Amino acid sequence: MKILKSIVYIALSSSLLLAAPQQGKKNKQLQNIIQTGKKSSLLLLKTLGSNMKKNMKAGGPMQALDFCSQEAYTLTEQVNKKLPQGVTVKRISSKYRNPANQPQGNEQEVLSSLKKLQSLHVILPKQIVQKVNNHTYKYYKPLIIKKKVCLKCHGDIKNVALKHAINERYPTDMAKHYKMGDLRGAIVVTIDKSVK
Repeated sequence: MKILKSIVYIALSSSLLLAAPQQGKKNKQLQNIIQTGKKSSLLLLKTLGSNMKKNMKAGGPMQALDFCSQEAYTLTEQVNKKLPQGVTVKRISSKYRNPANQPQGNEQEVLSSLKKLQSLHVILPKQIVQKVNNHTYKYYKPLIIKKKVCLKCHGDIKNVALKHAINERYPTDMAKHYKMGDLRGAIVVTIDKSVK
């Protein structure tokens, strides 16, 4: 519950800061962190999204699964190489398919708090900024299922061959049974200001 209150406070504080005229070093630093988080998360989303769309169009869900299992992690690493020093981006989910997307540290608490807010019919913030320590911040962009095509692989999967292929590649898969509007996870951008 404490983390939930913190997220609400951070979201409200960020909204108020964004609405008020920006003054002072801390506000400028927050704006820079938000800008870096937005740019980094957008680059990852565009990179993965355009490739996913291309594969889905070319060969349907089965080819999209091939892309996810064989290329998504590599493309994420390529995006990280394009980012400024000290900045990394990744995807996380409580119900992950690939263990590489498992939340680390208190990331699970943040996801749980977002899910709790959503269950209370609170409109989720576009982003959350968490101060990890004096020089490290985490920018979270919640990922919501907004397109029906996502449910082909993450909903109640009807295609038997696809279901079998997912189970074969991801024996511990939890990323299914989603519905439209569900919280799928988050993009996390870690920004370490001590790295130059």
